[in-house]
Amino acid sequence: MKGSSFLVASLSILLCAVGAQPATVALKGHRAGPATIFTGCVVNKMAALTFDDGPNIYEAGISDVLTAHGVRGTFFVNGDLYNCIYDKQIVKNLRHSFLAGHQIGSHTWAHLDLTTLNETQIHSEMSRTELALQKILGVTPAFMRPPFGSYNDLVRNVSGTRGQSLVIWNVDTRDWAGLTVAESEAIYQTAIDAKQDTILPLMHETFNTTAFELLPWAIKALKAAGYRFGTVAECVGQRPYQAFNLPRIRDRTWTC
Repeated sequence: MKGSSFLVASLSILLCAVGAQPATVALKGHRAGPATIFTGCVVNKMAALTFDDGPNIYEAGISDVLTAHGVRGTFFVNGDLYNCIYDKQIVKNLRHSFLAGHQIGSHTWAHLDLTTLNETQIHSEMSRTELALQKILGVTPAFMRPPFGSYNDLVRNVSGTRGQSLVIWNVDTRDWAGLTVAESEAIYQTAIDAKQDTILPLMHETFNTTAFELLPWAIKALKAAGYRFGTVAECVGQRPYQAFNLPRIRDRTWTC
């Protein structure tokens, strides 16, 4: 009970610090335009490091690397891809990242191409992950990265209705394609040499080489080039979460 109370208190303090609003999101009757799409930062000379396809076994390690370098990153997580988001160790890793001040966004439930789904199915892919984050962390994400970076007007409309912005990227490290660390470093270096105004890279937390080799190198290279770091929310000048409540107590609904 003491540990649970500490977690609740810690989450509450952090949520207030990052500017989330103490209210629940009511989708019923809500009307919004198409979701805004971000492909880079709006703040010049900023880098927002992002990691997809978790929460994974390497998430805590990535979080610790970021923290050790004084950097806050953004994790776009799935509900049920490589791991079930409700697994006890995965929950622990996710909370570890969140309490360290890193942003948590949605990558939908099962990593499906949203452009192949109908409206009801798209809502389901989004809502199931949002519900999981509400249960585990008490937050409703304000940002979603569509799997494969794939979206159409319907995806934008549904995401807008749910109060979310879409986040793509402007540097693809291609770690997902099996590139070596040196090859991914060369992609970063090309963007740096081109004096790209902002760096919003695509990385994946499912590779230990990304976590413990590419990431430390990228942080040092970007710092040396004069970039400053922030979460996606900071790099686009918006709040990371739509709303928050206290995290919920684990029960029989915490399953995939």
